[in-house]
Amino acid sequence: CKILRCNSEYVAATLPLRGPGRGAAFCTALRSYSRCTRRTARTCRGDLAFHSAVHGIEDLMIQNNCSREGPTAPPRPRPPAPDRQGFESLDVCDYERSFLYKHGRPPAFQHCAAFGDPHIRTFHHDFHTCRVEGSWPLLDNDYLFVQATSSPVAEGSNATVTSKLTIIFKNMKECIDQKVYQAELDNVPAAFQDGSVNGGARPGGSSLAIRERAPGRHVEIRAAYIGTTIAVRQAGRQLSFSIRAAEEVARAFTEEQDLQLCVGGCPRSQRLGRGRVAADAARALCREMLPVEDVYFQSCVFDVVTSGDANFTMAARGALEDARLFLPDAEKLHIFQ
Repeated sequence: CKILRCNSEYVAATLPLRGPGRGAAFCTALRSYSRCTRRTARTCRGDLAFHSAVHGIEDLMIQNNCSREGPTAPPRPRPPAPDRQGFESLDVCDYERSFLYKHGRPPAFQHCAAFGDPHIRTFHHDFHTCRVEGSWPLLDNDYLFVQATSSPVAEGSNATVTSKLTIIFKNMKECIDQKVYQAELDNVPAAFQDGSVNGGARPGGSSLAIRERAPGRHVEIRAAYIGTTIAVRQAGRQLSFSIRAAEEVARAFTEEQDLQLCVGGCPRSQRLGRGRVAADAARALCREMLPVEDVYFQSCVFDVVTSGDANFTMAARGALEDARLFLPDAEKLHIFQ
């Protein structure tokens, strides 16, 4: 995919253009940029940077009243020793800055979480309590695959918790090698399975990195190249997962990738309702951690009553803290139902 060359040629052509008189030259540069992307369309179909460029060109042509037909500029000669850490790296491996550069506004983000028995907060602010046992995909798109494995809280119990999380960051040519992260109960490592702590030796390897927030209990994985941050926690005898993902990344999947708990929630056959489980002791424990009686509080009460384990209060509190960090709209923090 030659999209990097198109990007650098466009930047080189437009950098000298400033002020109100730039119109005709700017439109010429945009038409050249568009022609360059069309030439790469076949090889770049699955490339995020390519699709961002195509949409960005369309927006800029409309904003500047540029006609599609007209003169185009010949490509500028490339410098003999291009700076690999210049705009090319910025464009591909720093999603937020690249998006802002192309669209003139920051990207939109979505939040999903899975915690407790397990409860799913979807990207669309739906909230389900599931009785899923075994392995289920939380995410399955062009950039990420996340699988949660659930096990019974205790032998004979209907309550299940997440006991294992597998996260695959799929190969992205200029930025990272494929990386796999795996957490299990009492093993929440601050490294990928191959022992590395970043995306590898490629130019944008540092755009994927793991940071330990609490030893053995809480890690944060930042994937700047796709505008995504993931938190993995262990509270008591269960794991939880939270993600803040760029909207464009969260939506990058096909009809075949139809089972994603973060997108559609639990299948109807796997959803649990909450009956009258307002045990006073459980409510008192949960109120210490969660003063607002929203779905996080209700989930906490449900989990403590079902499992008898007070550690579930920490799971709900951790999920709420992640939501407070990851949600761009603070008014959507609490869900009431």
